[in-house]
Amino acid sequence: MKTATILEASHVTKEFESDKGNELKVLDDMSFTLHEGEIVAVLGRSGAGKSTFLRILAGLIPASSGSVKYHGRELSGPNPGVSLVFQTFALMPWLTVEANVELGLQARGVPAATRKKLALEAIDAIGLDGFESAYPKELSGGMKQRVGIARALVLKPDALFMDEPFSALDVLTAENLRQEVLNVWSSESDAIKSVLLVTHNIEEAVQMADRVVVLGSHPGHVIAEVPIKMSRPRDKQSEEFQDTVDYLYAVLTGRSDKGDIRRKLQTTVRDKEAFNNSVREEDLSNRVLPDATPGGLAGLVDVVTDHPDGIDMADLAAILNFEVDDLFPLIDAGLMMGIFDADNGHVRLTDLGKQWQQADILQSKEMFSSMILDHVPLVRVIDRALKNSESKSLHGSLILDLLRAHHSDKEAVQQFETAIGWGRYGELFDYDADDDRLTLDPENKVPTPQSNEE
Repeated sequence: MKTATILEASHVTKEFESDKGNELKVLDDMSFTLHEGEIVAVLGRSGAGKSTFLRILAGLIPASSGSVKYHGRELSGPNPGVSLVFQTFALMPWLTVEANVELGLQARGVPAATRKKLALEAIDAIGLDGFESAYPKELSGGMKQRVGIARALVLKPDALFMDEPFSALDVLTAENLRQEVLNVWSSESDAIKSVLLVTHNIEEAVQMADRVVVLGSHPGHVIAEVPIKMSRPRDKQSEEFQDTVDYLYAVLTGRSDKGDIRRKLQTTVRDKEAFNNSVREEDLSNRVLPDATPGGLAGLVDVVTDHPDGIDMADLAAILNFEVDDLFPLIDAGLMMGIFDADNGHVRLTDLGKQWQQADILQSKEMFSSMILDHVPLVRVIDRALKNSESKSLHGSLILDLLRAHHSDKEAVQQFETAIGWGRYGELFDYDADDDRLTLDPENKVPTPQSNEE
């Protein structure tokens, strides 16, 4: 049964005048309908005009041509049924949490007692109970965004518009906040009738939306509408979830020929199998990669080289004008790879460490790649999985999901980034963060050693 239509945009075009006086078309012939009872994600790259389209639907800026109707009536100003949540929080720093949440109600002339009651209910619903009297400067980024969401929810809008609301937050906070919004959405309350989410994050769109509208760029235009049929909560590690992400990626990058998609999904399944087989040969649960870079490690080796009999860590820290704690990640990395020996706080170079320090740039990289393949299980897993993959590439999210199964989100991200840095330096593999793709370095023909865990 078709639900009520809240918003309808027909053939919307938007042009701005450039600094040189030329007309710059940002949106071209955009048509879109938002129904009650659905979450819709508008997905597109930078330059697709996602935020501009959102603001036109909200009535904040006019379209150059075309129309936007709210409950069948054409908009001629701000949309009365829409509440917005922005990326930048947009809180009033001189107001408390409660006062910030009450702003919209106050503008509508709602009596003080009613404002307070509704604001406290919204604050509680989004997980900020106990912070009513706090000021924005006392809150973390995630808590500030919760205030922004509560301020939008308290108006009980027909449509909650969210413009990249989680992109300024760290990975764990963003994930928690997505779940909070979904929990409010799935509750029995009438706080939200529909959600329109602007995002460039494909996984976020698949996790949250019932329907994804994909935009092309320069100018922005609709290239696909993809329904998401999965029940909630959605398992990011499921094959259906990953296949949907892959399909949207293909649509977004213009590779959505059906034959290509089918082959891509088949390849993805084989890649997952190759990855899982690689993981089974290693134990990653007890190994945490120290947060150290190859350059930092090489610099520390140069300093220790000046002390043939070794040096106490306290003296080493004094020479570098660091705290001893600051050296631990570098020392741990050197110990892991067999570059250092340490005894009661006294650090010395091993023979391997001396050879690495004396090597030229090419030899140094070759030695580093061998060391990390021999001694770092996570690098070994990535290297083996890439070599076993038909496409010689993998989604980085596969690695992150594996690490999250054993470690905190923060640790998982740090280990992933460290492994990428080490693998790049050793010219084993590369990583494209925009596409979330790990790829085998063309020059990487080094046999991957079998697991040699002590």
